[in-house]
Amino acid sequence: MSTLDQHESELVRYAQRFVGDLHAARDVVQHAFLRLCDQDPKELRGREAAWLYRVCRNRALDWLRQSGRLQSFDESDELQLTGEQSSSPESDPAVLAERGELSDVLRSLVDRLPLLYREPLQLWSQGWSYREIAEVVERTEGNVRVLVHRAVKALREHPQVSSWQAAGVRG
Repeated sequence: MSTLDQHESELVRYAQRFVGDLHAARDVVQHAFLRLCDQDPKELRGREAAWLYRVCRNRALDWLRQSGRLQSFDESDELQLTGEQSSSPESDPAVLAERGELSDVLRSLVDRLPLLYREPLQLWSQGWSYREIAEVVERTEGNVRVLVHRAVKALREHPQVSSWQAAGVRG
């Protein structure tokens, strides 16, 4: 299986989370694979995935800067999620779980996290190690652990998630 076959679909999803547009995400991934062609295979041996993710990340950030849509990447960004809890049946955790919307709501909450926290959390949830994530996002492994922890904590403290936990709903 080629590197393209192995990683293309995951990279497109990863890039789309950054740029919010499928066509732009495909362009970002195409850029990464073109850059891969210029690399010495001996230098990347065993690190192709992390290298591709880092190139995709950097290209996506460039795209966001150029389009004026880059949100602050600073840790001082507010990590609280906004969302009012309504008393309608639509916000009842049992109804959400029965309708299979629980994962959609959680995905929406993750999308509201600042990029600084969202990116490591998404890679971590895909099974990446802290070391691998650190290589992609160009931070220390310890910092990645802190960012993932803060992201999970922010999700747990969201009023809607808190109500699910109180009601015993599992995601």
